[in-house]
Amino acid sequence: MGATHSASEEVRELEGKTGFSSDQIEQLHRRFKHLSGDQPTIRKENFNNIPDLELNPIRSKIVRAFFDNRNLRKGPSGLADEINFEDFLTIMSYFRPIDTTMDEEQVQLCRKEKLRFLFHMYDSDSDGRITLEEYRNVVEELLSGNPHIEKESVRSIADGAMMEAASVCVGRMEPDQVYEGITFDDFLKIWQGIDIETKMHVRFLNVETIALCH
Repeated sequence: MGATHSASEEVRELEGKTGFSSDQIEQLHRRFKHLSGDQPTIRKENFNNIPDLELNPIRSKIVRAFFDNRNLRKGPSGLADEINFEDFLTIMSYFRPIDTTMDEEQVQLCRKEKLRFLFHMYDSDSDGRITLEEYRNVVEELLSGNPHIEKESVRSIADGAMMEAASVCVGRMEPDQVYEGITFDDFLKIWQGIDIETKMHVRFLNVETIALCH
């Protein structure tokens, strides 16, 4: 997994950076090699061979999230052309279960990072705000497989959800007041009290040891 360090030294470094155990890193490395075709990096097209992901209505957003520089902690915007194994582990670490040995502060920090990853999937232009149009796009993708729901109905669902978000985050709004979109702080308020671990899992990668949906 590396040329400049011994394998064991590199694994220890990755354990410290990602929180994964050596066994989990070994399992993820096998999955990475399978996805990449035994190449040192993965590109977007490598995800085309995952049957479960192919059926997912928000497939494009999931794949994009793996290459989003914000999630890779490499910058405030932009997409990487390819990711190496350490990048892959960085993304997978967002799905890692919350450790039972964590104190409350560590739990909240871990939860916040998971929600930030989810927020980035909605905030497609990286401006720090989920606009109504961005939310509509997500809802349209989620409901794209349902032939009984017309586009206008989808827009109504998205608009209603955005109005509800505004009421949660802003409270009573003036008639001429415009809600410009969901900020990350708003997003945290909306998800308060919701178990994020039941919403985020990686079953399409067949990595059951780190799946969040137990």
